[in-house]
Amino acid sequence: MSAVPRSEKPAGRFRRMMDRLSSSREDLESEELREDAETAGCTRIGDCHDRQIVTVTGTLRTVTLRPRAGVPALEAELFDGSAALDVVWLGRRSIVGIEPGRKLIASGRISMSRGRRVLFNPKYELRPLGRE
Repeated sequence: MSAVPRSEKPAGRFRRMMDRLSSSREDLESEELREDAETAGCTRIGDCHDRQIVTVTGTLRTVTLRPRAGVPALEAELFDGSAALDVVWLGRRSIVGIEPGRKLIASGRISMSRGRRVLFNPKYELRPLGRE
């Protein structure tokens, strides 16, 4: 037996192919999202802390209209393969292009609400549709 655990050994072409074949679709999508975040130079959502200014990227899982204190608020869940983050646009009922399955880059200050990461009124950039 070698002293290096299997996960730390360099993976050959055959090992990577077998790992992809034995992984679930969700695992493969998460890995792809993590790689996208890394190539875009964004912070992984799982590494974000309260009150930190970040730029994150991922795919919108859900988009809902949920009023907050009587004010309309468009909420979306952004997932990057490491964790999820709630993105909230206050005073908006809808935004063209903000829909489930859409990829975007968002920047702003992270806050914590009920144990979840939240990004209020972020600067955002929609990713091109053809890249998926």
